[in-house]
Amino acid sequence: MGIAKSLRIAGRLRMKRRRLLFRSFRKRRQLHPVENRTSRIKADSILAFSTVRNEMVRLPYFLEYYRALGVNHFLFVDNESDDGTAEYLREQPDVSLWTTPESYKLSRFGVDWLTWLQIKYGHNHWCLTVDADEILVYPFCDTRSLRALTDWLDDSSIRSFGTLMLDMYPKGPLDAQTCEPGQDPFEILSWFDSGNYMMERHPELHNLWIQGGVRARKFFPDQPRRAPSLNKTPLVKWNRRYAYVSSTHALLPRELNQVYDQWGGEKASGVLLHTKFLHTIGEKTREEMQRRQHFGNSEEYVAYHDVLQHSPDLWCKWSEKYINWRQLEILGLMSKGNWA
Repeated sequence: MGIAKSLRIAGRLRMKRRRLLFRSFRKRRQLHPVENRTSRIKADSILAFSTVRNEMVRLPYFLEYYRALGVNHFLFVDNESDDGTAEYLREQPDVSLWTTPESYKLSRFGVDWLTWLQIKYGHNHWCLTVDADEILVYPFCDTRSLRALTDWLDDSSIRSFGTLMLDMYPKGPLDAQTCEPGQDPFEILSWFDSGNYMMERHPELHNLWIQGGVRARKFFPDQPRRAPSLNKTPLVKWNRRYAYVSSTHALLPRELNQVYDQWGGEKASGVLLHTKFLHTIGEKTREEMQRRQHFGNSEEYVAYHDVLQHSPDLWCKWSEKYINWRQLEILGLMSKGNWA
């Protein structure tokens, strides 16, 4: 790429980042504080940010897991839940909660709301941005806290940590087993696809765009390029000048997207275990098809509905049963890099 073209792209992305930050500044008025406990955030606190809607099945385990991992404070935006989600979060002593009735789609799927909270509260903190159905595993997570990982990243002058989102599913019909609030979802969702992944480097943002796995295999078999993207960069040493471009798939400045080694080695990386395919997926799909608040006018949920109405079994003879992070490293789905 020529120098002139490279400078033009850099300038365009710099302006894009400024527009995204300004969008989040404008959207701040859509957030209504319910419980603001951010005065309890300390200078070295690790923060988690999430937008939620009707996630009472997942939230008790989600909070228990991330507390044990080392998250010190949670900042949630609730988008008109009616299943008790907001009431539950309001009672949690390490949670700050905002609500909004505004459009999830028009807020860039919640990213504008979270960006404002990250500007205001996340500056100079390690910030984990995840959905309620995403559980982070990383090298040595069974023996080393999130603080150990972020300390190592700080010592290595690394500002962002990348993951593959790995769809987990049961063996048998998706609605055959009910997950209760507080239950470990991986007692049910214990299988995953170990292969069938495609990746390419985005020419401008420089992130690795990954697709495949069970959703490409089962829901988009004839058009795998329409399958959801599975690359995410959820853990970032935040600066108020940063902005996510598309969910947590890409960031600006684009240097934060280079969570892989370009010179033949491997950088440390993790996996987000994805609990989308609990027994609630059918009801969730029907609701989102009506709301039309997700990417591409919720076309992904249309594809889910077409398959789910036949009570599918996502398991196949090539499915792997989840054991631990070491298994994921052996399969090449994550790496400890030079973190020994």
